[in-house]
Amino acid sequence: MIGAGGTIAMEGAHPFDWVDYGDTGRINPVDRIVEAMDLGLDGIALELVPFRMLPSTGITVEDWIDLAARVKELDRQNSIAGIVVTHGTATLEETAFFLEATCAATKPVILSGAQRPPNTAASDAMVNLRAAISAATQAPAGVYACMNGQLFAASDVSKTSNFALDAFEAPEFGPLGRIEADGTLFMARPPVPARRILALPEGAVPRVDIALSYSGSDGAAIRALTAAGAAGLVVAGMPPGRAAPGDRAAMLEAVAAGVVVVQSSRALRGGVPVQPYNRADGILGGGALGVQKARILLMLALASKSSAADIEDLLQTWGRLAPTPAGTD
Repeated sequence: MIGAGGTIAMEGAHPFDWVDYGDTGRINPVDRIVEAMDLGLDGIALELVPFRMLPSTGITVEDWIDLAARVKELDRQNSIAGIVVTHGTATLEETAFFLEATCAATKPVILSGAQRPPNTAASDAMVNLRAAISAATQAPAGVYACMNGQLFAASDVSKTSNFALDAFEAPEFGPLGRIEADGTLFMARPPVPARRILALPEGAVPRVDIALSYSGSDGAAIRALTAAGAAGLVVAGMPPGRAAPGDRAAMLEAVAAGVVVVQSSRALRGGVPVQPYNRADGILGGGALGVQKARILLMLALASKSSAADIEDLLQTWGRLAPTPAGTD
């Protein structure tokens, strides 16, 4: 169990401190979290691995790289059945996707956290941690998020509510399974393996930013991000993946300046396909990944010197089964 901070590691100032608990400044290491909980999981031995004690709003790409290296190291140990990462919920889906994209895990890697600190009323911390540990002993190899008794694929999961206990959903395809009251895992469907594992960046990581397109947006944000040195831009367009005219003009300027520009969408369901008018202007189709995850994939692909065509193929096919070649069963 790797401790990476977040609400599950924090202490509230009073039993109903569900909003401002970060102001207490109290963040506990992973051993302190576990010693305060009776998880009722006989026969499971936990190896506790301190990593970071921080709110997940403060996690960086450098933290992701270090965490992925730690996960890879633990994954190679035969004595370990599975890996749990305790994490803040604000960026849990992003960290999970980074690990999925960079770790060819041979064991279950489960990320979990809490919406309410462990010392507050009706906290979900103990329930989520118990479920995550149970899932880590039973799930197929891969990277998952486990919240509110449900198991999600890293590429599908999104946090859709600020404070609700059922804040995590997979709007496109739903959860992969659930952890029953007795701790057993029911899998409704298997996970789709990562299409390709990308190398962990070495040295400076290319800057990749997200720009939101909205009614009347005039491209100012895109031009500012280009001027700031962005190597890649993901534009969260209006559904079904279209930018405002002012943003479109700035996107073309960014392409001319050598920036890799991806047209994505603010929508929670449905992908942005490759479209002729975008291809003609050098803009990549964003596929079905949410904008935060498309940014991570673009960043990793740029770090590995992937071509624009290769990047677009990754975006379009991530999380989908490879087509069966003709003439095979």
